[in-house]
Amino acid sequence: MKKLTTASGIPYFEHENSMTAGPRGPILLQDVILHEKMAHFNRERIPERVVHAKGSGAYGTFTVTHDISSYTKAKIFDTIGKQTRVFLRFSTVGGEKGSADSERDPRGFAVKFYTEDGNWDLVGNNTPIFFIKDPKKFSDFIHTQKRDPRTNTKSPTMVWDFWSLNPESLHQVVLLMTDRGTPASYRHMHGFGSHTFSFINDKNERFYVKFHFKTLQGIKNFTDAEAAAMKSQDLDHAQRDLVEAIDNGEFPRWAMRVQIMPEAEAKTYRWNPFDLTKVWPHADYPLIDVGVLELNEIPRNYFAHVEQSAFAPSHVVAGIGYSPDKMLQGRLLSYPDAHRYRLGVNYEQLPVNRCPYAVNNYERDGAMRLDDNGEDQPNYFPNSFGDITPDIAYQAPGQALDGLYADWYDRNAAGEDDHYTQPGNLFRLLTPEDKQHTIHNIVASMRGITGPKQDQIIQRQLCHFFRADIQLGMGVAQGLGVAIDMPSHGVQGHTR
Repeated sequence: MKKLTTASGIPYFEHENSMTAGPRGPILLQDVILHEKMAHFNRERIPERVVHAKGSGAYGTFTVTHDISSYTKAKIFDTIGKQTRVFLRFSTVGGEKGSADSERDPRGFAVKFYTEDGNWDLVGNNTPIFFIKDPKKFSDFIHTQKRDPRTNTKSPTMVWDFWSLNPESLHQVVLLMTDRGTPASYRHMHGFGSHTFSFINDKNERFYVKFHFKTLQGIKNFTDAEAAAMKSQDLDHAQRDLVEAIDNGEFPRWAMRVQIMPEAEAKTYRWNPFDLTKVWPHADYPLIDVGVLELNEIPRNYFAHVEQSAFAPSHVVAGIGYSPDKMLQGRLLSYPDAHRYRLGVNYEQLPVNRCPYAVNNYERDGAMRLDDNGEDQPNYFPNSFGDITPDIAYQAPGQALDGLYADWYDRNAAGEDDHYTQPGNLFRLLTPEDKQHTIHNIVASMRGITGPKQDQIIQRQLCHFFRADIQLGMGVAQGLGVAIDMPSHGVQGHTR
């Protein structure tokens, strides 16, 4: 049996009754156990994530099945059959911690690989694209997914107003409004790194890369009606499903595949390869098999491992690098900054975030330092006493930026303003049933638009749908009861 102790390890007995002056008297100030229990209880809730607040997580392994050493020198991929421990956190994006797992929303798909060269975080979603392509737009977009400042309720009017004013969002909007916007479980959806990253091989040649995780359980989605019904049955169905599957030995697996683009081709490719609202069609850059990711261990304590887990796209290892993807560049700073606010400056020393191999640096002090704080070693560099030295083998190759002019460029300037071809292609790829569901889901959401700007927002968004695909535009217009006139110069409509 283990002795009951205080946080400082001092054994004590009376855990249930407060010390009082007599059996019915007031509580004495000297009952320090009461103070410790209540003080800790008052501080149990750390700030929830601004986005991706509600999530599920599990440990597992990544196993290399194919040789990609011609593209990258990353040690995680250096041997077929090599296994690396991973932690994967799934999440919804816009809701709070108590929201429903079945909401129509993208799903986070964040993987931490514990490699011998440090932790590599691949922080993506279950979609290969996103609503915006410049990080300056991120806080504006997320505010529309949260609560109205006056009513403190979710507002379809805010959501569709923003989308209608930012046509770059259309590709993701159409994808979100398919049944893939409501996955049946975390096990039955794909994952994507979403951004464009770099691979660097042992010759210091650079390739641009996109990461895909294809579920080996098969895709399963809810219809809009099924998702709504699940909200009334079980708000935590995806969490419960993941735990039960792994506890039952039904370990979910995903095939990691990559798309590779030689660096030189990025300059001439028909789409901007660093635009997060665009995909690289598989016909141009086929998927290449890499390995298999399996989840096989549910953490024994949710808070310690899932809630305190922290991922950052800035955490890349030798052989993997960044790209000029503007959204990626913005996340390199914002993610670690968010973790330092939420968990503290030493968040990477928490067990779920800690590199299991060597960590040597000159960072010291700060709240909640969990290790020996560098003991008596120097905390400055260079110095004459310590034995920490930079290893030139890990020097990353530079990137040519000559001839570029720093300015604030319009993200939707000529050549960057085709927001309709890929969403239209996506819609035309759907089956007739999926098209019907997508139109139904859009109409159901847009019916929530209210207020004096209602018609203006609806008309603006309808124009985007029509430009993407006539069938899509007509279906949404008819569902909303909007009569459409189609003169040669464009689309006009009025609410019936």
